[in-house]
This record gives sequence, structure tokens and C-alpha cells, in this order.
Amino acid sequence: MKVYLTFDVEIWCNGWDDLDGRFRSSLERYVYGRSRHGDYALPKTLEILDGNGLTGVFFVEPMFAARFGLEHLATIVGLIQPSGHDIQLHLHPEWTDEIRPLVFPGAIRKRQHLSHYTLAEQCTLIALGRKLLADAGAKIATAFRAGSFAANADTYRALNICGIRTDSSLNAVHPDSGLDLRGGIDFFHPVEIDNTLVLPMTVFRDGTGRLRPAQVGACSFAEIRMALESAAAIGVEHFVMLSHNFEMLKPDRSAPDAIVVRRFQNLCAYLAANRGRYQVSTLGEQPQITSQGAGTALPHAGLLATLERHGEQALRRVFARSRT
Repeated sequence: MKVYLTFDVEIWCNGWDDLDGRFRSSLERYVYGRSRHGDYALPKTLEILDGNGLTGVFFVEPMFAARFGLEHLATIVGLIQPSGHDIQLHLHPEWTDEIRPLVFPGAIRKRQHLSHYTLAEQCTLIALGRKLLADAGAKIATAFRAGSFAANADTYRALNICGIRTDSSLNAVHPDSGLDLRGGIDFFHPVEIDNTLVLPMTVFRDGTGRLRPAQVGACSFAEIRMALESAAAIGVEHFVMLSHNFEMLKPDRSAPDAIVVRRFQNLCAYLAANRGRYQVSTLGEQPQITSQGAGTALPHAGLLATLERHGEQALRRVFARSRT
């Protein structure tokens, strides 16, 4: 079974007021996550991956660079690419109205999701994002993920026009994902839309039967391990996991979240120790699909693993109040 360790890499300024005043500190937090314990944003993520001989897929959001300068995006690319990790395109169009000159006529108001843009506008934004990444030194992006998983049917038409053939924008449990596609396609298994192969975010049933995304910050390690084992047992070919450049940090701070750090360390060690069972893969080349998998059962985790997560989340709320 192929496993994709995907990371959405984003820069946010905690609001859209006083961007110039907030950007420098936001960049430091989201790129480095510096604290007295070490740098727990991208540097620690890369250190853990490299230490276990694993390769990640980094969906990098580049639109902020059209507002603040390409050199900052080049810093991100320079951290990720030298170790052989995969850099692909992530797009949060909330940045569009902050860019001058205007990206296209009428780009003067905040529209949060890609699905709020016309087909022509989506084509323009995807092309711009791809160019920004390339100008920052990344290889030409061949895969895509919409910000907040908020793709729609026009997104796949736009990807086809732009020549991007692999996507990971569908998430069955995200309320903004593929709203005009629901009921017409399978959100749980690979599917082709307008010549684009879509690898949805992997979703499993937790120990209470509820649907849960395979996200490092949202699952216990026991849940992730059991979901992986269950997926392999039922013949799943592609298992897509999610994290972020800031996921190992406490909310709104650069201090590390020890529980999430341990989850990610345990996950990488587990995958490294089970290479014969799982192939940690990238999207540099389009994946091959031999079975669509529609109608098959979803991976699952056990009740104790889910209770472990509830306990960890309670501890995280306590630790989040700690200023260390």
C-alpha cells in the first residue's frame, strides 16, 4: 500500500489587518517555529522525515509571495527541496485581493474558497501559483490541493486546462469540499475527473463508528496505526495523510505541542520499520490505480485507540495553557 505523508504549507498573519506589521513574525512562526526547545515547524518536520528515511509531499501555498516577495517563498523551497521531498501546489485564494497589480479585473474583495471563483479565474490563479513556485526554485508542480479542500467541478476543468493531472482536494468530512460534486462521485477512493486523477484524503471509522480524517493533529497514533493496518488488510492501494507546517506547534505560539510531536515521531518510526508493508510515496509521477475500490469498506480503528485520542486532546488543552 502506498502512503502519502502530505503537508499543507501556509503562512497566515492571524487576520487581514496590519499585514505589513504582522508578516515578519508570522513568517518566523510558520516557517521555523522557533522556541527554546528548537525549531518545530518545517525544520523539525524535515528532521523527523529525514531521520527515518521518508519522503513527504509538501503542498506549498505560494500566493503570499505575490504580496510580500518571492524571496520568502524561495526560503521555504530551499528548506524542503534539497532533501528530495516533493513540492506541489497548494492554493488559498484569500490572498488574491491583497496582490497589486490585480491578478484579474474585479479581484478587489475577499473570497475565501477556490470554489467562489469562476473557471477563468481559477485557471489564472492556478497558473500564477505554479509560476510563483517555479520562480522560487521549485520543480514544476504536477499535483494540486485546494485550500480548505474547497475544490469544485470548475477546479478540475481548470486543472485539466493547466495541465495538472493529479489532485488531492477531496475530503469527505470537510464541509467545503466538492460541494457541487457530492452525490455524483466517490469521495473515499481514487477517481478520475476531467483527466485528473484524484486521490482523496483518507477517511476512516474511529472506535465509535464516526468518520475521521487521517490527520496527525486529529488522531491518536494508535488510531493512525490501526487505520493503516486495516486499510492494508482490505486492499486499499493509496492512503493519504495530512499534516501542516505548524501542526507540531501549540496554537498561536512557537512552542512545540509535545503530544503531536510524539504522534508524528511514532508514525514515522512505524512506517520506517514496516517498509515491506507500506511504501511511502510522492506525487512527482502520477500514481497508478488498479482498483477504484468503490463500494469497499472503509478502514477503521478500535475504541481504545479513539479513547486514547480523547485523553490526549484533554491533555493538549491543559498543555496549551502552559507558556513554556
